[in-house]
Amino acid sequence: MAIKFGTDGWRAVISDTFTFANLRQLAQAIADAVASESWLNGTANGLSPEKNTMVVGFDTRFLSDRFAVDVARVFAANGFKVYLAQADSPTPVISYAIRNLNAIGGVMITASHNAPRYNGIKLKAAFGGSALPEQCRRVEVYLNDNEAQARGPNLMDYQQAKDLKLIQRFNPLTAYQEHLRSIIDFDLIAENPQRIVVDSMYGSGRGTISSILQGTGCEVTEIRGEMNPGFGGVHPEPIGKNLGALAGAISMGLGSFGLATDGDADRIGAMDERGNFVDPHKIMALTLKYLVEKKKLTGSVVRTVSTTRMIDRLAKRYGLTVHETPVGFNHIADFMLNDDVLIGGEESGGISFKGHIPEGDGIIMGLLLVEIVAESGKTLYELVEDLLDDVGPAEYERRDLRLSSPVSKSKMVERLQEDAPQSIDGKKLVEVSTKDGVKYIFEDDSWLLIRPSGTEPVLRVYAEGRSKEMVKEMLKYGEKIAESIH
Repeated sequence: MAIKFGTDGWRAVISDTFTFANLRQLAQAIADAVASESWLNGTANGLSPEKNTMVVGFDTRFLSDRFAVDVARVFAANGFKVYLAQADSPTPVISYAIRNLNAIGGVMITASHNAPRYNGIKLKAAFGGSALPEQCRRVEVYLNDNEAQARGPNLMDYQQAKDLKLIQRFNPLTAYQEHLRSIIDFDLIAENPQRIVVDSMYGSGRGTISSILQGTGCEVTEIRGEMNPGFGGVHPEPIGKNLGALAGAISMGLGSFGLATDGDADRIGAMDERGNFVDPHKIMALTLKYLVEKKKLTGSVVRTVSTTRMIDRLAKRYGLTVHETPVGFNHIADFMLNDDVLIGGEESGGISFKGHIPEGDGIIMGLLLVEIVAESGKTLYELVEDLLDDVGPAEYERRDLRLSSPVSKSKMVERLQEDAPQSIDGKKLVEVSTKDGVKYIFEDDSWLLIRPSGTEPVLRVYAEGRSKEMVKEMLKYGEKIAESIH
C-alpha cells in the first residue's frame, strides 16, 4: 500500500488509492501510533492532553463526510472518545478544537488546495498544528507492520459508538469564534465597517468569515459558498489566476476589497478594489507592520525560503530576529512552539501569529486584514502602495517547470551550488543558501530559489526582484537550468 506522508499529510486520487479500505488501514495505524508511549515526545509543549480523546473534521470534497465517519469508527473501536464535526469545517478550526478539547491529536479529511479528484488526511498533534515528521514516520511504521501481519482495522458500528458516547458530534466553530474575540479587534472593525467580498472557492471556509463578522456592521457578500465537490472546475487555491470570480464580483461593486480562502481555509489570498491580486507576501508584510506599529507586539519572525524579503527589511528596522525555514508550515510551527514568535508564514498563504495556534489560518488572517484596513482608514490598494514605497519594490513570480526525466534532489542541489552564477542582470551574487533547494541572493536583495521536487520530475523556480526585468532574467536562468537536465 503506497501511503506516504508528505509535508502535510497524505493525499491521493479518490477511488484509486484513496479508498475506504485504505483509509481504514491508515486510521488503524494512526490509532496505534497515538496510543504508543512515544507519541507525545517533543510535542507535549507543557500540555497534558486526554490520551484517549481524538478530534475528526472534514472538508467539502466528494465523500469527505463519509470518510470522516469511517475514521471515527476505527478510532472508537480502538477505545478513543471521538469528537466528530457536525458539518464541513476549516482545518484551522479543527486544529483549534484539538487544543480546546485537550485532545491528544486529530485528523482532518481534506486534500486542501489540490484538484477535485484528490482527497487526503492531515494528521494533527495535541498542540493544534500538523503532526511532526517523526510522528508521521511512526504512523507509517505501524501501517507497514499491520500490513505485514495481515492485521485489519478495528471497526465499530457508527450507531453503537454514538450510543456508547465514543463518537460525539460537535460544532467546532463556537469555541473558535470565542477564541478569535480575544485576538481580533471587532470593536475597531465596527467603528469603520467594510464592504467585503469573500470567495470561499467552494471550500470548507464557506460561511465562516461572514458569520464571524455579523454584528460588526460589515457588508459581506460571499461567492462560491455553496456545496460543490467539483469546485466549479477550478483548483481551490487562492492565487491570482483562480480568482476571476472574485475580480468580477469586485468590479460589479459588491465590495471594496476581497478575501479568498482555499479548499480547507488554511490559506489566504486577497484582492484590492481595483481587482489587483494581493499575494501572501504582501499580506504577511502588512500584518508584520500592523502588529509592531499599531499593536506594539514583539517577537521573532519566521518565514520559509520562498517568502518575500520585505519581511527581513521590516524586521531589521524593528530589531526583530528572522528565522528562515524550508518550505512547509510544520517548520514554522517548530519555531512557534519553542520560541517567542510574533508572526510566521509562507508564500502559499499559510500564516499565523502570536496568540493563535501554530497553524496556517486563512480565516483569522482574512479577519485581521479587515481590521488592518478598518484601522488605517485607507483602501487596500493604498495600503499595498504605501508598503511597496516603504520596503519595496518587490516583484514576485513562481514557475513549476516539467523535466524530461526525474532528477536526484541532492545531486541537483550540488550542481546548482557548483554552477552558481556570478551575477544576473548586472546584479552581483552575494549569498547562496541550501536550506531547501538552492537560493541565490543578489546585492539588491533580489533572490532566485530553485527547488527540485522530491516526488515528481518538476523544478520549482521562485524569483523576487526589485524590478519586473530582474524577475524575468532570474526566471530565464531557471528555465535554462531545466532545459539542461536530460
